[in-house]
This record gives sequence, C-alpha cells and structure tokens, in this order.
Amino acid sequence: MTGARDLFSSAPAANAVPADDDALFLHASCVAENGRAVLIRGASGRGKSSLALQMMGYGADLVADDQTIVRRKGAALYVRAPDTTRGLIEARGVGILKASPVGEAQLHLVVDLDGREEDRLPHPRETRILGCVVPLLLGVDAAYFAAAILQFLRHGRNA
Repeated sequence: MTGARDLFSSAPAANAVPADDDALFLHASCVAENGRAVLIRGASGRGKSSLALQMMGYGADLVADDQTIVRRKGAALYVRAPDTTRGLIEARGVGILKASPVGEAQLHLVVDLDGREEDRLPHPRETRILGCVVPLLLGVDAAYFAAAILQFLRHGRNA
C-alpha cells in the first residue's frame, strides 16, 4: 500500500476539478445513512475525516474520504469514491483504515467546516452543486454535531 500522502493528497479546498459536464471531483469526505449522503467539505486539517469517522461510529456508511465524485442525474446528485481510495479513510495519528464503502448514494446535505455556525437556531442555508440546490450546514463545535447530522439525514429539519 502506498503512503497516506500518496492516497490522500489534496488540492486546495476551493478546487473543484471538472470530470465532465455532469460530474465534479471535490475535495470532500462523504458518508451516507440509508442511501442519503452528506458531503463534508473544508480546507485540509479542518476535520472532514474526523467527522466522517464519528458518523461511521454511529452507524453511517463510508462513501468517500478526501476526494468525492459528484454526478448529476436528472434533478438529483449522486456521490461516490474514486477507485483509488474506495473503502479507505484516514485517521490522523492512526493511519489509513479500511471500511465497507457504499458504492453510490444520493446527496441530501452539505456540511462546510470552513464556516462556523453562531446562531442557536439558524435559518436554512443552501448551496448549489452542478446546478442543483442542496441544504447546507456550517460547522458546529459541539459533541452532538455528528449525531445531529445523522438525524437530519434520517428525518430532515423542522424549518
């Protein structure tokens, strides 16, 4: 196996490399709950893999770590891992861990760890990816954040 730097080298967080007209390679990690995925984006070292690992600890499935392919199919977005890192996730200080990955999942939420939520009850935010609107959460510095994201994926949020 190659080293962590080879498998998980990353471009700047703002980079989105076009794959083709209906797909992007994003610097992001991604997990899913019952086929509903959350894309976790942010600069290197912000905690994307850590948040993904916490959610996996609560039962979520790994889709991709560090690099995620997002593809538009009709009005929906789907996410998957590149072949080179499928089933692998980096845990700083531990190493590259193996996981049973989901092949593809529908994107339902984006978490941006470059931003921090300051409001107790924030107004709904959204972002656009490949022309599709996706709900957006900013990072929350609280132990319950991973569980709250899973709850959002399972049942949504009361506007």
